Amino acid sequence: MACLGGGHGLYQTLLAARELEVEDICAIVTVADDGGSSGRLRKELDIIPPGDLRMALAALAGRDGECAQWAHTLQHRFGGSGALAGHAVGNLLIAGLTEVLGDMQSALDAVARLTSSAGRVVPVVNQPLDIEAQVRGLDEDPAALRSVRGQVAVATTPGQVESVRIFTGNTAEPEPPAHRAAVEALLGAELITLGPGSWFTSVIPHVLVPDIVQAINASQALRVVVLNLTPELGETRGFSAERHIQVLVQHAPQLRVDYIVVDTGSNFSPREREVIQRASSSLGAQAVFMDVAESSSGQLGASVHDPHKLAAAFAQLYAGPA
Repeated sequence: MACLGGGHGLYQTLLAARELEVEDICAIVTVADDGGSSGRLRKELDIIPPGDLRMALAALAGRDGECAQWAHTLQHRFGGSGALAGHAVGNLLIAGLTEVLGDMQSALDAVARLTSSAGRVVPVVNQPLDIEAQVRGLDEDPAALRSVRGQVAVATTPGQVESVRIFTGNTAEPEPPAHRAAVEALLGAELITLGPGSWFTSVIPHVLVPDIVQAINASQALRVVVLNLTPELGETRGFSAERHIQVLVQHAPQLRVDYIVVDTGSNFSPREREVIQRASSSLGAQAVFMDVAESSSGQLGASVHDPHKLAAAFAQLYAGPA
């Protein structure tokens, strides 16, 4: 099983993947973060930002004894006001192992062994990426577009994101090649998931890498997109389910998937479901409406996908029509 994404959305998907007890799980992770601990390490050490990779490792870490303690430790952040304040232990561990072992993938694999990981974590490309968005609503002219650069800036813009692009610091390589391990995982998977997550900064960057789209299309896997439960206050404020799909089509018109999972919590009308189905067909997909949201009134509330429900949805789709 290959899961593409980043942040909390990928974390929940990986928990769902563990529920399925599949033999091989590969987390394919976005690498454009430029804020917080990850952004500091990226700038100071010139490495792939480790934060989203760390979260994926924590999701896949063993659940018993020392492994569970390691998973908790990876996520722990230093307090205080000194040089370490705000850094996650796992970020520093990955950064240190990268220097000791010579490359990021070796470091990630070492942490996976340390935590008895249920799968492998790989960056989508083997270098840090930058994101640039075209944003409307930042000028007096509401129709004017302005470029906003950087993952944090895009995610928190008060304007309306219209489109994004990715690039590297190497001008001779405008389209970064995908990490070979990511392509191999996609081609060998029986189930591929894309999303949920920050749509413009965690989900769409994957399909802006041509090698990734080609591998998804060439794979014999069941390919599933998981829509977000609600729009985000920053980059997708006011987005409907249909708009999320349209934006994905806009950025990856060649992408082909089998299903798009839409949570039933919004109580879509027959007309709205028809519109979502029509948008899904642009990707060759069928929209399926399923209960996949966390129903408790916990800290994160119903804006989080429930791993148990998500796992059940994946299993049902993989089994095929009843």
